[in-house]
Amino acid sequence: MVYALIDKYYSDNPALREVLVRHSEQVRDMALSIVDRHPEWVAQGLVDRQFVEEAAMLHDIGIYACDAPKIHCHGTHRYIEHGYLGAELLRGEGLPKHALVAERHTGSGISLEQVLREELPIPPRDYCPQSLEEKIICYADKFFSKSHLGETSSRDKVRRSIWMYGHDAIRRWEELERLMEV
Repeated sequence: MVYALIDKYYSDNPALREVLVRHSEQVRDMALSIVDRHPEWVAQGLVDRQFVEEAAMLHDIGIYACDAPKIHCHGTHRYIEHGYLGAELLRGEGLPKHALVAERHTGSGISLEQVLREELPIPPRDYCPQSLEEKIICYADKFFSKSHLGETSSRDKVRRSIWMYGHDAIRRWEELERLMEV
């Protein structure tokens, strides 16, 4: 299902499809390793492992609509819009829970206050991960760049990148770190 959906939107751009798939597989693998380190989450019904696998593969499905030539994206939207654009696509495909992951994975989450304060070009709402599954994928995503495929960022490098977005972002990141028990 996942690869068929990716092919539906990326078959006309094989270079971008490769970027999306390789990045998403890295995120998926890390997210699943986190889930596997916490079997109690699955046992308690807090995490559905198959959902995490699927949602990690689809979290960036909206990038094709954005302008990011370095990773073969030649759309018309700003890159920050890829989350909500992917969410709209996934809702249209009948995947509302997957859509929430796409919508809420950017940075350590984007608060409504940040959207309004910075006048971000996204619909005004809260984009912070809520469910444990959303948090796992949001966390794992930060370690893998689409412009440096195959590389894994260090925790220090990730933390430095999160600092650029202010104290609220770093506070959310620290919460994610504690939750993942890194």
